[in-house]
Amino acid sequence: MIRLLITGAAGNLGSLLATHLLPCKDIRLRLMIHHRDIPEHLKAGGKCAVVRADLSQPETLTAAVEDIDVIVHFAGILFKAHPEKFLPTTNTQYFKNLVDTANRKGVRRIILISFPHVEGPTTPQHPSTDRLDRQPLSWHAKTRLEEEKYLFANAREPISLRVGMVYGDGILMPDMARKLASLHLLGVWRERTQIHLISKDDFCAAVQATVSNGEANGIYNIGDDGNDSLQEYLSLACRQWGTARPWRMPLWMIYTAAWFCELYSSLTGNQALLTKDFIDIGRVGYYGDTSRMKRDLLPKLKYPTTRDGLETF
Repeated sequence: MIRLLITGAAGNLGSLLATHLLPCKDIRLRLMIHHRDIPEHLKAGGKCAVVRADLSQPETLTAAVEDIDVIVHFAGILFKAHPEKFLPTTNTQYFKNLVDTANRKGVRRIILISFPHVEGPTTPQHPSTDRLDRQPLSWHAKTRLEEEKYLFANAREPISLRVGMVYGDGILMPDMARKLASLHLLGVWRERTQIHLISKDDFCAAVQATVSNGEANGIYNIGDDGNDSLQEYLSLACRQWGTARPWRMPLWMIYTAAWFCELYSSLTGNQALLTKDFIDIGRVGYYGDTSRMKRDLLPKLKYPTTRDGLETF
């Protein structure tokens, strides 16, 4: 029996993974939350233990990691203005608090959910591998790279899953794009941007395999077999949704929209659905070398390309 802690379990991907793992008889789930509660279906039947903790307060983490074998770490802050001001704390320092507490309590394995952007721009010809010496462009990627470095320097069994863009119904970003497209408000810059996609089903299967495979180690890039751009994916998604194609917009217009979103967030305290750093990271083309994933975790994908996964949109 593997005793698994999921941090950020009330978030989009954290709750998705918890739902996927719920039927597994060899995994006992503990879900860590902060302010927001987990979805109601995860409470049913008492199959999940829920613990409330604060990554900024290391003393609250002791009970969360007590008697845990494996941690999958999602927790973080995304939709807030000026991420350059808080990400060095909420990503880097908070993750250090988790790793240090886990070490003291004898946690065997920590799995960090990361992304290929930590290696900067990558392509199918020159993909993201397992490098920790690059200089990424956005604050989200810079601070996640610092998390990876700390993980591999300090955890007993460190694993980083560099996950491409997860798509599927119920995933936050695609759902937001669908809503904007239905209102004829979805826009994207004109320059082609390479992206590496993965269906939500294959993402969950890859994480489950990482948790269960005692020999898994190091850095794994998680993605499908496709070769897509952001622009191509959004056009394909809009056709599937039955909405108009996204507007092709000059970059300055998108940055202006981000400026207004961040101003609104700063003045009201509400979420910033678009920030300058989101655009900075979104404009970085990325593609991961998935050979280790296929060898150790997921030899066969349920949806090898987005065209195969249209039913999940």
